[in-house]
Amino acid sequence: MLKVAPSILSADFSALRDEVDRIEKAGADYVHLDVMDGHFVPNITFGAPVIKCLRSHSNLIFDAHLMITDPKFYLDDFAKAGCDYITIHYECENNPLDVIKMILDKNIKAGISIKPKTHVGEISDLLPLCDMVLVMSVEPGFGGQAFIPESLQKIKKLDELRKEKGFHYLIAVDGGINEETAKLIKSAGADIAVAGSAVFGKSDYKAAIDVLR
Repeated sequence: MLKVAPSILSADFSALRDEVDRIEKAGADYVHLDVMDGHFVPNITFGAPVIKCLRSHSNLIFDAHLMITDPKFYLDDFAKAGCDYITIHYECENNPLDVIKMILDKNIKAGISIKPKTHVGEISDLLPLCDMVLVMSVEPGFGGQAFIPESLQKIKKLDELRKEKGFHYLIAVDGGINEETAKLIKSAGADIAVAGSAVFGKSDYKAAIDVLR
């Protein structure tokens, strides 16, 4: 059964506390926190202070997806804000291996994310340390994009490697997730569906989450 991580990028930002409360009551497993710096991706969202404000009002697993150029400089902020997972991009300007080790040293689960044009083989040395691998099935930066079908091969490869090598990471998929693509990623081996408008664009969050799951 897929776990569901609604992305608050698609939530009502004027009522984020209420939105997070609604998805928690609706049965979400995680809350996905898309942090964008306007440099790594052409969009700006929010940072650690917003996450810290939400943390005390929710028992959900906080999964911070850092779409930022220099994540190592902000790890302390996101750790103190109460993130359970911190996921960085392989394509960031820092050494991903060093940053993952820094995250783990803070007793926080570490994730690596790859853009659509990055191959699984490029992150092979990181996989033994990762708690999560986030496959971007759209170009990061904006919600509402169509799912890139080639992402399914990456998910299958990651699942094969996990079984073959005994790795412990979860496979999450972010971008273009709806009822149909959720079925596809689950069949390919994914564990977590990150969904924005497929949850927050619906009137009944519980029904939307149940459909994806």
